[in-house]
Amino acid sequence: MSLLRVQRQGTGPTFVWLHGFTQTGASAYQFRSILTGTNQLWIFDLPGHGDAAEIDASLDETADLVAELLPDEPVALGGYSMGARVALHVALRHPSRLSSLVVLGASRGIEDPKARAERRQRDDQLADRIETIGAEAFLDEWLAQPLFANVPDDPFERVARSANPHGLAASLRRSGTGTQDWLDPRLSALDVPTLALAGTNDAKFIIEASAIAARVQHGTSYEVRDAGHAAHLEQPARTAEQIVAFLND
Repeated sequence: MSLLRVQRQGTGPTFVWLHGFTQTGASAYQFRSILTGTNQLWIFDLPGHGDAAEIDASLDETADLVAELLPDEPVALGGYSMGARVALHVALRHPSRLSSLVVLGASRGIEDPKARAERRQRDDQLADRIETIGAEAFLDEWLAQPLFANVPDDPFERVARSANPHGLAASLRRSGTGTQDWLDPRLSALDVPTLALAGTNDAKFIIEASAIAARVQHGTSYEVRDAGHAAHLEQPARTAEQIVAFLND
């Protein structure tokens, strides 16, 4: 049995959603409320976050934990940013468990080994800072980045963020972008229908979404209008409606 604890919301075909770094399964409530109008949404806290803050796992180990809790029949899986990277790892390690894949703000990783090692070093340094200043001060710094400049200031979303500094630090050290292998060569083996999304103001991840959609066997990319990296927080209706249309296609 998986160490991760699932919550189920809504009725209809199952859609499993994986949150991003610093978030929890309770994040993105507006986005989730739209999805639950047509699907049974499965959510949970990923290692290092929320109720799973004490679980220390690599990306591959996290993917295996997620796969353990999926239904026996193939299921639709989606995720945002860190959750999207986990979803890609689930798809590559357990392809028979998925009927479709949705990734928002996903990254294939860093191709250059030197640049990847430098990113890992920066992630380790950031992890040290989280443990030094605490989760609340870190979240202030994290959300002040230009990447999240247009994310609404919503007190409910803030409360849903993960508050354990040691869990967040462990997540960066074990599952940060610097730890991720370059996935691009492996994506061509992925034959489940895949939707890769990015906000129109998120230039780097528009490139990633297009590349992912082009590399998988049945891929589509979509740009969420008037949104940045956290499109499901900035434009919850547009993002959710595009996902629902894809899942119903």
